[in-house]
Amino acid sequence: MLIKPTVDIASSEITDKKHYVNRRDFLRVAAAVVAAGAVVEAKGAPHGRKLVNVNRAFPRPDDKVNSWDDITSYNNFYEFGIDKGDAGANSGRFVTSPWKVSIEGECKKPGFMDLEDILKGEALEERVYRHRCVEAWSMVIPWIGFPLANLIKKVEPTSKAKYVEFTSFADSKMMPGVRYPILNWPYREGLRLDEAMHPLALMVVGLYDEVLPPQDGAPLRLAVPWKYGFKHAKSIVKIRFVERQPLNSWQQQASNEYGFYANVNPTVDHPRWSQATERRIGEFFRRKTLMFNGYADQVQSLYAGMDLRRNY
Repeated sequence: MLIKPTVDIASSEITDKKHYVNRRDFLRVAAAVVAAGAVVEAKGAPHGRKLVNVNRAFPRPDDKVNSWDDITSYNNFYEFGIDKGDAGANSGRFVTSPWKVSIEGECKKPGFMDLEDILKGEALEERVYRHRCVEAWSMVIPWIGFPLANLIKKVEPTSKAKYVEFTSFADSKMMPGVRYPILNWPYREGLRLDEAMHPLALMVVGLYDEVLPPQDGAPLRLAVPWKYGFKHAKSIVKIRFVERQPLNSWQQQASNEYGFYANVNPTVDHPRWSQATERRIGEFFRRKTLMFNGYADQVQSLYAGMDLRRNY
């Protein structure tokens, strides 16, 4: 008999509850590790054109930097699909040159800007930033770019400009995810003007000394390291200066889950999971989530007097 009747099982053969609970926890962790391992083994993007004369004076965090394959194979980019590998698998037809960005709204120099004009006179620098996703996973990424403040100064916002709205490219021919009503396309995001002018807010054009791959937001994306990843608009084609707070795409889709500010705050849980810990891609154990993703000393003054539980 493969299964003994209950009366035939000796007490010495019964597993203590604390052991099977621990075993269950171990299996749950092991499953997460298998998933993490799958990310490491996934094939990353093909390597692209090298960027030259990149300044590396910006201070690096102590964290271990994720690999090219990690960063280019595990992405949230819903224009290409909802799974983490979809952006890499479905972005092969994405054309990133030539690229124009429309500058609109409350600024003195509106109009279209070629990416080459945006980059003219900019000294590219490496910024190794922590990246924290609202889904409670994280990476450390060596972006190449320039301060967003530099672009804002070029177009000279008027005194009425209080916010900056970013709009991403959306084309169903090149981006299969746009064929489905996952979001109200095109993707839109926004920052307060003082947030956008902060020295940490970065316009990204590269990764690991190479031009940015399509799955990571080529050719021009935003990196705001103290905010959750959905705030980091990709493949930007429009920048608009406005007087009123813009409605971002995820806030429009699920306002109970995604607020305007999206500041990394471990004390405010997502409605469906805790934000107190995170899974760093490539690591075995979870780690504690840092307030403002570890950049509190540099950005907390932006939110003085604000209720950061209500303004999530």
